[in-house]
Amino acid sequence: MPHGRRAVLRLAAALGATATVGYLAADLFGETERSTGAAPTPQGPPGGGTAPAAGPQAARGARLSPSAYRLQPMTAYAPPAFRRAVPPVRQRPFLGMSGVGRSMVLSFDDGPDPRYTPAILETLRRYECRAMFFVCGEMAVENPDLLREMAADGHVVGNHSWSHPLIPKLRPSRIRDELGSTSEVVERTLGAAPLWYRAPYGAWNRHSFEIGAELGMEPLAWTVDTLDWKEPGTGTIVRRVLDGAAPGAVVLSHDAGGDRTQSVAALRRYLPELLDAGYHITVPRR
Repeated sequence: MPHGRRAVLRLAAALGATATVGYLAADLFGETERSTGAAPTPQGPPGGGTAPAAGPQAARGARLSPSAYRLQPMTAYAPPAFRRAVPPVRQRPFLGMSGVGRSMVLSFDDGPDPRYTPAILETLRRYECRAMFFVCGEMAVENPDLLREMAADGHVVGNHSWSHPLIPKLRPSRIRDELGSTSEVVERTLGAAPLWYRAPYGAWNRHSFEIGAELGMEPLAWTVDTLDWKEPGTGTIVRRVLDGAAPGAVVLSHDAGGDRTQSVAALRRYLPELLDAGYHITVPRR
């Protein structure tokens, strides 16, 4: 064989041996990384391709682990968690809804009470209606299952203070405790803080509007007061609701704070009549 051809064959054999050693070394590196518990290789880009290497490592072959050169994401650049905007500080509460057509809101204060709230929930469920429940913290903390049942049925759970005090007679720090503690119970139970609150007795003041807004809540009053807490009789409660029915009206009733047997019985009577009259029972959106 001519001398030149033998030289070429020797060179090709040497190059082949060098490549084989390099591949074996790369396999050994990968096996060592797995046996020593090193971090697994991050998943490649969508489509199954391999991300192009950058820097000096690019010249060492494609078999190197991408973890050797791929930058990890920096959490400091992640988008911040979504936070609902703080509502403006009102000077008066909302009394009803506007622009909702033939719709009304039913609301119940002071609960939840295991003696009366389940029956109210059952009636609302039967007619597939949603309502608002403004709960007191001292009642909510003792009846978390009823809060969960309200939320599961699509009702709105609002804040009615912790102990039902007369708000204007309290110092701002006490108002904050009354509203803040109740919001904490609701958030701990349902995973979200209430977006609406109602002052006990409908007694608001500037501090309550400011603190409520800081806690992310809007104030809601009512347009129809059933005065059911006076126990005027089931028929009287029914008549007051039907006489006050109007587009956007908010009806105030109670599911705790005394004997609410009449309130439960009245709901069973006036709710189907409202529906037959063409009213849609709904809850406000935020």
